[in-house]
Amino acid sequence: MCSIGVCGSMLADSTAESPAPVESLRARVWAYLDEPDGEQAERLLQALLADPDASIESVSREIQAGRSYRPQPVGTMPDKQVAVHDRSYSYALAVPLTYQPAKGYGLVVCLHGAGFTGDAYLERWQSRLGDEYILVCPTYPAGAWFTRRAEELVLAVIRSVQSRYHIDPDRIFLTGMSNGGIGAWLIGMQHAPLFAGLAPMASGLDGVLMPFLANLRNTPVYIIHGARDQVMPVELSRTISRELTALGYSHVYREHQREHPMAGGHFFPKEEVPELVAWFDRQRRNPLPTALTLVREASHFQPFGWIRIDATDPIAAFSDDLVNKRDDRIRNREYATLDATISAPNRIDVKTERVRRYTLFLNDQLVDLSKPLVVRTNGAVSFEGMAIPARETLLRQARLRKDPRQLFPAQVLITVEPARP
Repeated sequence: MCSIGVCGSMLADSTAESPAPVESLRARVWAYLDEPDGEQAERLLQALLADPDASIESVSREIQAGRSYRPQPVGTMPDKQVAVHDRSYSYALAVPLTYQPAKGYGLVVCLHGAGFTGDAYLERWQSRLGDEYILVCPTYPAGAWFTRRAEELVLAVIRSVQSRYHIDPDRIFLTGMSNGGIGAWLIGMQHAPLFAGLAPMASGLDGVLMPFLANLRNTPVYIIHGARDQVMPVELSRTISRELTALGYSHVYREHQREHPMAGGHFFPKEEVPELVAWFDRQRRNPLPTALTLVREASHFQPFGWIRIDATDPIAAFSDDLVNKRDDRIRNREYATLDATISAPNRIDVKTERVRRYTLFLNDQLVDLSKPLVVRTNGAVSFEGMAIPARETLLRQARLRKDPRQLFPAQVLITVEPARP
């Protein structure tokens, strides 16, 4: 039997609050990557940078291991919501009933045509994709996928699905019909390193947009168009196919002769689906190709794989609908272009037009960061020295890209010397 004083002391000890558990490095890294608030994300970043255990190697391992996925709803969900600039948009989602959080799934993003909504496309696709794919079909008013807000919606929907379901980042596909096909071209060309393949149907591009096909150097394309299409003339897709052939780019062109009782030749025949899905099955994105081609106008300077155009001469700039501004620079197709090739170990050759400054993002899979790097721009040496890895570069780029296959701890900023007269 104990005294009151001793028992009181024991009671106090037993009821005292336990120290808060220390979060694992993995939890803190993913908290930073997923934090929506910019200021809070910066605080989380600075805490990671102050942690000696958060090395480039350990942080890279945690990101490459992926997030932990919990069980999520499966089946058909026709009215999910996502916010873009404080406005809510709907998207339809179909997840296989056999979904397992430990397994990575392909993701098919389907863009509807004018007069339709995303959920109208679920039935057409869901039964034919099988159990290896998650299907997401966003809805945008009037199918105006050629707007900046629609582009942001597609990217936001992909991020939303990736945050909850286990998506294989090397098996994301973008497809669309009619206006949705135009969106697949526009968004796919600007963000080609995100996708394993594009499948535009019954759509096309006008002349001022054709130069952006060069961005699809490493992104295969599957084109479907009806020969008797009265809405989108088949010559639109024929022209694109000829241009892709001239570029030497991988693509499939399917032209069908079928007609629908209501839509005529402007539709996506169900008979075409099996071969398209088989094509999806064969595709895997190469997240770190040794050669990239980039064409940019002035409103799209985000990273493109391991390159980014940062500053240019005066060039064309699209308006918020991405295509409708028709000033002289757009009509004359005055865009910035950059071709980058890892031509030998630790040597990168770059050719540019209308580019004043660009950045290379590097890792040990592209070059040997323990040895000097040589960069030649337009035939002249523009950088020679060490590309210094940094945790901050790795983390900031990982948060921006949200792609565990594209981690870059080093970056090199290159100023392009003006051509001599």
